[in-house]
Amino acid sequence: MNNAILNKEIQDQVRDAFADLATPVKLVLFTQGEGGALECAMCAETRQLLDEVAALSDKLTVEVRDFVQDKEVAETYGIDKIPAVAVVREGDEPQDYGVRLYGIPSGYEFGTLIEDIRMVSSGEHGLTDKTLQELAKLSAPVNIQVFVTPTCPYCPRAVLLAHKLAMASAYVTASMVEATEFPHLSNRYQVYGVPRTVINEVIHVEGAVPESMLITKLMNVNDPQAMATLETQWARMAN
Repeated sequence: MNNAILNKEIQDQVRDAFADLATPVKLVLFTQGEGGALECAMCAETRQLLDEVAALSDKLTVEVRDFVQDKEVAETYGIDKIPAVAVVREGDEPQDYGVRLYGIPSGYEFGTLIEDIRMVSSGEHGLTDKTLQELAKLSAPVNIQVFVTPTCPYCPRAVLLAHKLAMASAYVTASMVEATEFPHLSNRYQVYGVPRTVINEVIHVEGAVPESMLITKLMNVNDPQAMATLETQWARMAN
């Protein structure tokens, strides 16, 4: 095995963070084996990182899937690029909340992975009643992408908020996207600074904003007129 990614001090901290995990959690990693059709720069490192994290708690397992050979599984999870991680609740009441990470969760985003695991295990998101009332009005899928870099200290807050929204609503899927690993997406969504949150392609939010502000932006998806205006604006900017 290569040299460990996590040193003993980090291992001890993570072990402590996992001491009160209530329900088992499965980390479903979509990757590509060596010599595969797709080049995946950080797939091996992401697998090693997940294996090291899972070794720190008997409540954690890693399920490795090949993005091409396990195409149907990837489609079930809505995975469209690699490396990708779905953080899934196991146990008596298994649940896929739509919590996703694209790219290696390193640097500040390593903390996001640990918090995601704790959150999915507990099933508790801690969102306000007002936010939950707004989410209850959703009637169609909402896709949240939060673009990050490992060196951004404000990014985890934005990702975790998006992941909480996914936990609270069956309509919401929320993904961390490591901007430097997916430059074509960073270009498409004009990611010049991080965090940048993209909701259903056309709602764009700069920075790590408060919960109340993000839910206000998100609820534009229920307003066809507002979405039509945003789509027109975005089409103009993208050209």
